[in-house]
Amino acid sequence: MTPVTIIGAGLAGSEAAWQLVRRGIPVQLREMKPLRMTPAHHSPDFAELVCSNSLRSDQLENAVGLLKEELRRCGSLILACADRHRVEAGGALAVDRTAFAAAVTRALREHPLVAVIEEEVTEIPAEGEVIIAAGPLASDALSQAIARRFPGEKRLSFFDAAAPLVSAESVDMESAWFASRYDRGTPDYINCPMTEEEYQAFWEALSTAEQAPVHGFEDKGVFEGCMPVEVMARRGRDTLRYGPLKPVGLRDPRTGALPYAVVQLRKDNAQGTIYNMVGFQTHLKWPEQKRVFSMIPALRNSEYLRYGVMHRNTFLDSPRLLDRYYRVRGEERLMFAGQITGVEGYVESAASGCLAAVELSRRLRGLPAINFPQETAIGALALYVSDPSVEQFQPMNINFGLIPPLGYRVRGKRNKNAELSRRALEALGHLDLETDASPQPAPEQQ
Repeated sequence: MTPVTIIGAGLAGSEAAWQLVRRGIPVQLREMKPLRMTPAHHSPDFAELVCSNSLRSDQLENAVGLLKEELRRCGSLILACADRHRVEAGGALAVDRTAFAAAVTRALREHPLVAVIEEEVTEIPAEGEVIIAAGPLASDALSQAIARRFPGEKRLSFFDAAAPLVSAESVDMESAWFASRYDRGTPDYINCPMTEEEYQAFWEALSTAEQAPVHGFEDKGVFEGCMPVEVMARRGRDTLRYGPLKPVGLRDPRTGALPYAVVQLRKDNAQGTIYNMVGFQTHLKWPEQKRVFSMIPALRNSEYLRYGVMHRNTFLDSPRLLDRYYRVRGEERLMFAGQITGVEGYVESAASGCLAAVELSRRLRGLPAINFPQETAIGALALYVSDPSVEQFQPMNINFGLIPPLGYRVRGKRNKNAELSRRALEALGHLDLETDASPQPAPEQQ
């Protein structure tokens, strides 16, 4: 069988490759790293997490928790590796990013049906089955090739930002404490409180701090789900206190009172030596990051292992270009997956790669397509991305608003969401997902 070409070995491309090879379909995985790196990438491994190390909530009362459970039931490589290399993060699924990426890379490089070609792709292959999963950081040459492929179509862009990483031993624990919000799960976060006076000074400095130059950057071009902290600060004095710095559910054990504001640090590796500044995606100049963030009392002497960075992301006008299987309308051999389609988030990217590969594997074997229903998170996301009635398309995280209502009353939001998840998993169980799939060894055992 002619191998399927997958361009890009991020979360979407890696998941798509795995879903194909576990169905006996050979894959040619083309990845430009390590020969060429983007400003946001630091590792030669596949599935590198360039922003947070959190895959967000792991609870079924949350839509992304449902999406993760659906992927587990689909035999996801990304979720198998994430579960194996998780670090404590309360009710969230956070991972040791280095060990996670290494596990995904090992599973694919050692699979006999995967041929890895390390090169930059500058043109879309003219023949054969192709999944473009180059991500929002596709190289300029490939981005131009995609633009040429769709003349007259508007190509959209937004900016994405990554938070700084700090050394755990450099955090002043005399001014901080370990806890999870509302004491849910284990006390995994380092909480760095501020008084009203400290917050006022911090907010003023952050609002006026100097950003690194980015051509074409405007506040209105920032995607709301990954907004730089300085942009958020400029929207109002209390915006941060109702966002990433909200103190709700975080009582200081030394006083029993709620601080005026709290900066949370989340473990970024299994050893607990590196912590991520939660919600502090930024594009401030590096000296400015050091100056302003050191105004947080617990971080006054922090060692920054990685400063925040910001980079340009691009995505397609997918409702006009793609169908519910992430295929190009009228040219079904060509598919897209990942954030370049307008799905937003690590788990959502993996879900798009999973669905695209499931559809492609069935088409290659002459089997009918599987229509993931809108009641499932995987299906709801694909139907949103491909809905031509969406006029001003914007990237979207999975949320229960994309899933049809129950049609009957359930008291309480968490109970209602739990029932939506129960219905979704029941619907997923009725799909014939394993007809052309074969069991594979656990990723770490290959």
